[in-house]
Amino acid sequence: MSGGGTILHSVDSDIGDRDGRKRNGTAVDRPADAPTAFIDARALIGCRHRLHLDATHPEPPAGLSEDPGVRQRREAATAHRARVRDALVAADPDAWVVIDPRCRAAERAEATMRACAAGAHHIWGGLLPQEPDTGRRGGSEILLRDIERGGYIPIIVVNHKVTDPRQPEPADFHPTTSDPYHWNPQPDPHRKLRQQPRDVQRLAHLHRMLQRHGLASPALVGGVIGYQFDRILVHDLGPLLADYDLRYADRIAVVRGELPTVPSKVPECRQCPWWTRGLEGPSCEGWLIEHRDVSLVAPGSRAEVLRRHGVETIDDLAAWVGDDPEDWQHGPFDEAVVTARAWIAGAPLVRRVEQVRVRRADVEVDVDLESFQEYGAYLWGTLLDGVYRPFVTWDPLPTDDEGRSFGEFWTWLMTVRAEAATAGKTFAAYCYSRTAEDKWLYESARRFAGRPGVPTVDQVRAFVDGPQWVDMFQAVSDQFICPNGKGLKKIAPVAGFAWRDPEAGGEASMSWYRLAVGYDGTPDLSQRTRLLEYNEDDVRATQVLRDWMTTRADGEVAGLADFGRRTIAT
Repeated sequence: MSGGGTILHSVDSDIGDRDGRKRNGTAVDRPADAPTAFIDARALIGCRHRLHLDATHPEPPAGLSEDPGVRQRREAATAHRARVRDALVAADPDAWVVIDPRCRAAERAEATMRACAAGAHHIWGGLLPQEPDTGRRGGSEILLRDIERGGYIPIIVVNHKVTDPRQPEPADFHPTTSDPYHWNPQPDPHRKLRQQPRDVQRLAHLHRMLQRHGLASPALVGGVIGYQFDRILVHDLGPLLADYDLRYADRIAVVRGELPTVPSKVPECRQCPWWTRGLEGPSCEGWLIEHRDVSLVAPGSRAEVLRRHGVETIDDLAAWVGDDPEDWQHGPFDEAVVTARAWIAGAPLVRRVEQVRVRRADVEVDVDLESFQEYGAYLWGTLLDGVYRPFVTWDPLPTDDEGRSFGEFWTWLMTVRAEAATAGKTFAAYCYSRTAEDKWLYESARRFAGRPGVPTVDQVRAFVDGPQWVDMFQAVSDQFICPNGKGLKKIAPVAGFAWRDPEAGGEASMSWYRLAVGYDGTPDLSQRTRLLEYNEDDVRATQVLRDWMTTRADGEVAGLADFGRRTIAT
């Protein structure tokens, strides 16, 4: 039920008949004297029901505190934008007009329009006038004067990655980028694009607002400066405007009470305060359980496809007969049916295979890292022969000391592997969902190249692409259907493991880390202990899960045949 900037759920199918299904909600006419409703581009990507609830209850419920992860990301984004502003303005102070953020919104909008009318080349912190008729509001970190065509190009500054480096290679598509200090858009063979729908929707939103005042560049482009602040990613806005217009019309109607909404589970519900808290009725989670809504087992866009075929509840899905839906693009459809049947039966897992197998070795090391946003990986935790060994820096990230701890971790891991080979023993290292580990192995090798113990990128690639790096998440995904999710904290308890800290989790660890290193005051040593125990529990959970899969899972987990299937096509 959450909105905000980490949405993973596509809203293409939300528009139009998303809430035209069976429901108690009905559209309402907007009273003539209703207050003007405004939304900015953040509302375009996210949960429609969250948008409705936030609009209906603008004041947060009593006793409800802001999610610490959301607060930390906002604070980090503010600091990142300040760094970018200071660097750009310092490089050419006479070329910039900086709008004072301490002024009231109306004053900032007036100052922005005056700067545009004067033909300022660069405007930082521009706020465009609110539009009572359309409901639009918004501003751009940078408004760049289009010298050749006239008008302004919106450039936003975000605290996430928008491209990744790559070796130059021929490709059908190269993203367009520009030097951040000198506007010169060119296809960039050294970058590959990271899809960020929230960014392009915001740029389209700003283009429409500039267009209203005759200030939009005819080039129909916008730019994004990401976390790395090395290039401006340039987006062609022309093909995006029709989708933006549909989204905007839908979302402003939701805010104005002209379109009804009901809950539906999407990945970001776990960070939404409405998920477990209701005001005039049950929480979103409670509503979905009460209605046995199909999104509980088929979240996000999966549920939208099913609803188009009349599948509203988990029971509807479990009773499916006939051919698979032609528009189903989410893996084997039989798996979705089995997931529904398992949920009804209360089965946390369903075994896909006759015999569960996991790659085992004579010498086994479990690995789990802890990172802080995009600043770095401060802790590499390991488990060998029941002994937990952390490789950590408590210098606040970003810090060069991260290179030391990473080099020590890699040296230790490779020494264990080499000693196993010398003794004629097999070796394997295990993680759970290798995406994060792989990312920071590569990132650390690039950032700290040449430092003691730090491998080359080629050495990292040879290891992670080899058979000795085992992803337990993949082993679970290949051999089990998981009605309640595949996260380690969902799966390991089935194997009998429990975390010591009831609040253990990635979002909570961000708050603990800030306290542990003293970002906001004196370092809290108790939080360092808490982080180490959390990391140790993660690696021990992986080891317990592996042992369980090897010895007990076959007898403790029902197979496909128990749910009316012998096999599932792949």
